[in-house]
Amino acid sequence: MVYYDGVRKVNNMTNTEMLKQIQELNEWEEILEGAKKQADAIRDSIKAEMEAQEVEELECGTYIIRYTSVISNRFDTTSFKRQYNEIYKQYTKQVASKRFTISC
Repeated sequence: MVYYDGVRKVNNMTNTEMLKQIQELNEWEEILEGAKKQADAIRDSIKAEMEAQEVEELECGTYIIRYTSVISNRFDTTSFKRQYNEIYKQYTKQVASKRFTISC
C-alpha cells in the first residue's frame, strides 16, 4: 500500500478510480447477462422448432443447425471415492489457482 498526498493508491490507482472501474464492470456484466438471456431464448426457440419438426439437422440459408442426442461416459467420482477412498486419495492432487471476486 502506497500513499501519495494523503490519497491511498492501490496498484497506482486511487480508491475512486478503482470504484469507478468496479461500477463499470458491474454495468458490463449486467449487459452481458441480458445478452446471454436473449441468446439463450433464441437458442431455445430454434431447438423448440426443430423438435416440432422432429429433425436433428436443419439447413437454413448458409447455416446447418444440429440438435442431436449425445451419449457420453462420465467417471462417477463420488461412488469411487466412497468405495475406494484410499486409492482415490493416492490419485488426488491439489491444484492452486486464483479466484477473483467483488462483493458488496
